[in-house]
Amino acid sequence: MLASPFPNWNVLALGVVASLHCHIVQADIIEIPGPGGALAGERVLVEGAAQVVVIVPGSGPIDRDGNGAQVGLHSDTYRLLAEALADQGISSIRIDKRGLFGSADAVTDPNDVTIAEYADDVLAWVETAREIAPCVWVAGHSEGGLVALTAAEREPEAICGLVLLATAGRPIGQLMLEQMHANPANAALMPDLEAIMADLQIGRTRPLDQIPEALRALFSPSLQRFMIDLFSHDPLELARTWSGPALIIQGRADQQVRPLDATLLNGAMPQADLQLIEGMTHMLKPHVPGAPLATYTDPSIPLHPAIGALMGVTLKGALD
Repeated sequence: MLASPFPNWNVLALGVVASLHCHIVQADIIEIPGPGGALAGERVLVEGAAQVVVIVPGSGPIDRDGNGAQVGLHSDTYRLLAEALADQGISSIRIDKRGLFGSADAVTDPNDVTIAEYADDVLAWVETAREIAPCVWVAGHSEGGLVALTAAEREPEAICGLVLLATAGRPIGQLMLEQMHANPANAALMPDLEAIMADLQIGRTRPLDQIPEALRALFSPSLQRFMIDLFSHDPLELARTWSGPALIIQGRADQQVRPLDATLLNGAMPQADLQLIEGMTHMLKPHVPGAPLATYTDPSIPLHPAIGALMGVTLKGALD
């Protein structure tokens, strides 16, 4: 059986378990209009906050808390990030992507989407976030970082700053192939995977009858269309268009996105603050020796304690 690269690729980054909740004055579910139905999110309001962060999830069926039973993910990463931000005096909105969970009615097929459409949704959330605080930052993890960069390119005046969490600095197709090669369980299917990925990277789909049965779930027609769009975006080209404040956070124990990616992004955004954190995984949690998947499946593991502090210092510093 092929070990899917997507559960690993799909995880968003967030903060550390909050020890204090005295700043939080309200936490509730909110909805805004979407393309075919409502988009849902959860806002955490902090008394006197001058800034609010829209938290953009990574790829795949992951909810606003950072969990997805379909891909074996139970991290609570985004919820923990919202709490860590609250401890820093910062409000937040974490969102369900169109077609999924609370936003299930927004589109009929959650796989039939594009990065530009995700960016549309993020910009709609940014507009709503301005009702909470005058300065809106967008924090995206993994694929969510690419969405954040796309939104910032389109409406830079709407966004105060960007936080890129475990975000690829190379084309996503290249990074996915690297992940596939790194998994020994994929070895027998690598020739087929490489051929299919090569087609998608030049914008060519494959009929299902030309795809091995073991790979058809990964390369359904709608997912192929999504990947063609995904692979067409160069994160460095997008990063070069952003001249505002930015924070790039990357864990050295991340097995999906590498410190190289963060360094490349920083080269394209030299004004950004680059933070490489020892012992931190793709989930922005401390690595558990001998248990490489623990940070994906155990919500009791707190996020790395540096995350909330780094974001707090960067966001507050940008106000000075």
